[in-house]
Amino acid sequence: MRGLASVDLTNPMDAVRELRDYVDGEKFVGVRAVPWLWDLPPNDRRYYPIYGACIDLGVPFCTQIGHTGPLLRSETGRLIPYLEDVLLDFPELVVVGGHVGFPWINELVSLTVKFPNFHVDTSAYAVHRLPLDFVEYMKGLGGDRVMFGTNWPMLSPARCLNKLDEIGLSVEQSEAFLQGNARRVFNL
Repeated sequence: MRGLASVDLTNPMDAVRELRDYVDGEKFVGVRAVPWLWDLPPNDRRYYPIYGACIDLGVPFCTQIGHTGPLLRSETGRLIPYLEDVLLDFPELVVVGGHVGFPWINELVSLTVKFPNFHVDTSAYAVHRLPLDFVEYMKGLGGDRVMFGTNWPMLSPARCLNKLDEIGLSVEQSEAFLQGNARRVFNL
């Protein structure tokens, strides 16, 4: 079991110090901040020290992309321009966007083509509820970019994986989705 560290964006330098103390690539293998929680898009200046720390620590930055489940503004989950600005400013930063990026799937695909360090997970989705264009992306260009995620405790792994066989992934695609991509991205 490995964890993701969370940060308090109201005091970015204290957050950086805490990350340096706790994120070791063993127990904590990444950093996560959810833009809608802060009502700050990922290109806000308060994130930038965190991105630098992730690069120095050699761990991915995990965030939410796409619309929000809670009744809060979805604007902060837009990939272009907000996340694209970050990927341009920090080409070494490995980013994992959670929640598949719906309804901006075309933006998601274009950013994964443009930026080799950008990946996505399927958290908050049962695989049989994934948008069809996202499933097609998983079978093609996204085969090495998409990793399995839940939204525990709201969605269990079993519930998320129910009907996995119905989306038509090959054995190799399933292996990459279920573990291979995450092992590589999180250095497991």
